[in-house]
Amino acid sequence: MPTTCALCRRVISDERIADPQVVQEHHLRPEERATSPTVMLCRPCHKQIHAVFTNEELRDDYDTIESLREATQLGEYLSWIRGTEKLDIQVTTSNRVRDRR
Repeated sequence: MPTTCALCRRVISDERIADPQVVQEHHLRPEERATSPTVMLCRPCHKQIHAVFTNEELRDDYDTIESLREATQLGEYLSWIRGTEKLDIQVTTSNRVRDRR
């Protein structure tokens, strides 16, 4: 059964799901894993979220899929990823996020 990424809403076909890491569980409230709601994301979206936001920002400001979709920091990325079938992308963690870890 195909899976839809909760963030970019791309449908990942069964053939591509053979790779166990193509679709990943994302905890909407990092560091609260036991009680955090989760969503299923394609690998590129999951990587991008963690490259752009700190766990604190995710927990405090972006703890719903709607808030992530509306985040200015993800706007250009979401426009781009929706037009591609790529499931592996190069992601660079922002210096701001790296410095706050």
